[in-house]
Amino acid sequence: MKQARPRIKKIHVNQHMIRKNRNDNEDNPIFTVKSGKENHYGHEVLFLGPGKLVYSPCKPMSCGAVAWLETTATVKVLLRDKDGSTNIKEVQ
Repeated sequence: MKQARPRIKKIHVNQHMIRKNRNDNEDNPIFTVKSGKENHYGHEVLFLGPGKLVYSPCKPMSCGAVAWLETTATVKVLLRDKDGSTNIKEVQ
């Protein structure tokens, strides 16, 4: 039986959300973790293994990002709620 290849996760900073937060004095998550067709958003991202930084202005991601981190390692996405509590989502 073939073992499934680890899924590549792409982590990037959402510049539009940084601007929105600054203009509206908000604290929305600015990091996006893309895994397959899923997007996960957080204030902090931990990747538990090796990764590489990619800069590709001629071939950006579909969202427009030209720089991101790629990893096949497990990723933990930390999202702060308005009440200050933290939720952690593990992305395989």
